[in-house]
Amino acid sequence: MGFLKALRPHQWLKNVLVFLAPAAAGTLLHGTTLLKALVAFVAFSLCASGTYLLNDMHDVASDRLHPRKRFRPIASGQLPIPVAVVAAVILLVGGIALGTFAARWELGVVLGAYVALTLSYTFALKEIPVIELVCVAAGFVLRALGGGAATDTHLSVWFIVVISFGALFLVTGKRLAELPNPDGTGGEQRAVLAHYTRSFLQSTLVLTTTITITAYCLWTFEGSGLLARAQGREVWIQLTVVPVVIAALHILRLLDKGEGGAPDELAYKDRLLQVLGVIWIVLLAIGVYA
Repeated sequence: MGFLKALRPHQWLKNVLVFLAPAAAGTLLHGTTLLKALVAFVAFSLCASGTYLLNDMHDVASDRLHPRKRFRPIASGQLPIPVAVVAAVILLVGGIALGTFAARWELGVVLGAYVALTLSYTFALKEIPVIELVCVAAGFVLRALGGGAATDTHLSVWFIVVISFGALFLVTGKRLAELPNPDGTGGEQRAVLAHYTRSFLQSTLVLTTTITITAYCLWTFEGSGLLARAQGREVWIQLTVVPVVIAALHILRLLDKGEGGAPDELAYKDRLLQVLGVIWIVLLAIGVYA
């Protein structure tokens, strides 16, 4: 049980991004595309769990002093470090090999870049302000790129811009929620937070939200974007802007209240975001596949 918990399976939800590129391209159900996307999902999940193990080993001393993280399997001693090392190596090598040989070699390259980026973040970059934001956001982007690589799907420029700044929006929101309250209470014990001010992170949120929404509108209204697959059903694609904007405003409202800092928890627990997500999927499916 401790080993499974250390793999953080609840974080695998982030890997559904591998399905986004082929789904938006209208090819998810063509031939072996769905199978290759599933391979990419499993491969990213294996690699992510391997990096989580290495991260927890690297942070074991500080985690043991943390009121919540001290209960993590490695910090609490449930999972011995030698076992974690072996498991991490197997997961990382297995994930990259699976992506390379069961899908396409390009996916193996993206997985290798994801592992290199994540380990660089863990061992060197996590305490460098702004750079650490970009590193975490880049992990989301590489997942989306991995889905395109696995399924040989062409990615439009607007798609990449939306994913990039949307990811930066989520990461910035998480850091904002982790900041201590003005009276010094609450907050996370994360060293890099000492380099951020509330006003800077709020300004970054406004910037990333503006770019994300603008790019999404261009992706859905511009002829070479999603509309290229609509074939007379353009209005359904264009209507997807509505749930996207409402979701962004809802998250901003939560962050302003000091809530909503964990994207995975929002996805699992926030009913409004779940409903908006379903509406977005239905509208996209009608516009692209009907």
